[in-house]
Amino acid sequence: MNKNSLPIIMNVLLLFGISISCLAQNPFIKDQFTADPSARVIGNKVYVFPSHDIKAPANKNLRENWFCMEDYHVFSSENLTDWTDHGVIVTQNKVPWVRPDSYSMWAPDCIERNGKYYFYFPTFPKDTIAHGSGFTVGVAIADKPEGPYIPEATPIKGIRGIDPNVFIDDDGQAYLYWSAGEIFGAKLKENMVELDSEVKTLSNFPKVGLKEGPYLFKKNGLYYMTYPHVENKTERLEYAISDNPLGPFTFTGVIMDESPTGCWTNHQSIIEFKNQWYLFYHSNDLSPQFDKNRSIRIDSLFFNEDGTIQKVIPTLRGVGLTNAANEIQIDRYSHKSNENVSIHFIDTLNRFAGWKTVFEKTGGWVQYNSVDFGKKAFTTIQVKAQSTKSGTITVRLNNANGPVIATISIGNKNEWTVYKNKIQQFKPGVQHLFVQLMKGNDVEIDWLRFE
Repeated sequence: MNKNSLPIIMNVLLLFGISISCLAQNPFIKDQFTADPSARVIGNKVYVFPSHDIKAPANKNLRENWFCMEDYHVFSSENLTDWTDHGVIVTQNKVPWVRPDSYSMWAPDCIERNGKYYFYFPTFPKDTIAHGSGFTVGVAIADKPEGPYIPEATPIKGIRGIDPNVFIDDDGQAYLYWSAGEIFGAKLKENMVELDSEVKTLSNFPKVGLKEGPYLFKKNGLYYMTYPHVENKTERLEYAISDNPLGPFTFTGVIMDESPTGCWTNHQSIIEFKNQWYLFYHSNDLSPQFDKNRSIRIDSLFFNEDGTIQKVIPTLRGVGLTNAANEIQIDRYSHKSNENVSIHFIDTLNRFAGWKTVFEKTGGWVQYNSVDFGKKAFTTIQVKAQSTKSGTITVRLNNANGPVIATISIGNKNEWTVYKNKIQQFKPGVQHLFVQLMKGNDVEIDWLRFE
């Protein structure tokens, strides 16, 4: 199969309601551009409702170097490792009030109430006399989190802005937040499609620099308002705390610093799942030269004893366990040597094909954490590699001093080849892998796995 045809085939499958599974590190969706992840725990799964970046169609008179989004997908996972794409749930040309050529389906949110799922999304209306000019917010409703969603005929009255976020307090009162230079909030009626109070401009946030993307959660009786803010050149993630869902809030700290890759935007959601807190956010992993095509990520989040949030450092490894029988993408490493190892796209013309690890010289190493070997003994290792020369790779458990479990000789074939060898010993349970080039140079690895 031509790798360039893969995204087209996947879109056809989704069109016919066929879900697609994706294995994940960071970014955890690799077959399309995704941004603005709104994560929700529903039953025993996490559902993520992101926006969907696409390349601007040439015949639509759109800004070539700006955001372009026409629809929304929803993804789910039981373990934060294996993700299922349930396909498109809302698209601009099937919402009655939306301008069908707006391509501005920006950051959404979704929540469950009384067995119904309410999906909130911002975009431009086609009837500016009835609904005003600029962004407003609409709702689509479903009986299941994966849809199908039926859009309301009109947007919510009284909203001018983007990035809706919905929150239901312990007493059952629902609130809607959004942004437009400032951060706004209001109560929602029981029907979840109408405001039930005056719109309030939330106070005590930074006065200078763009603020957007509000996301509120509650922990130990405190309300945490999180949001992206341009303190310097690009957005960093900040938070403020209040004892009231409509504030006033007190600025408390930074959750994540500005992107080290220069991605201008960020957008967050924070959930607790199976007794661990997680930060969902985005970066420009699959489009390093164009930060309007973004990709969603997850990392663990921790609190201090006083309730403040410890700053999250972005990782490639992300979260969750990797099954030893699956392809282990060591380019999404936990740690690596500063010298002699680099990461590159496998195919720069099709970045959805992922990355490769290049062991440039003897001694280079990569550590990949949290591989689940289970209980049944594996006997063989497979490594997909290529080299213009040759080399020898060793795989150890845990670290550089751990026991060697496999040694693989890589030939000087200048093409991707799957090499096999027996493993020298087996250890059950969750292990770290330490992969090192012991001999040779210029060895490239796509993945390894065990049988």
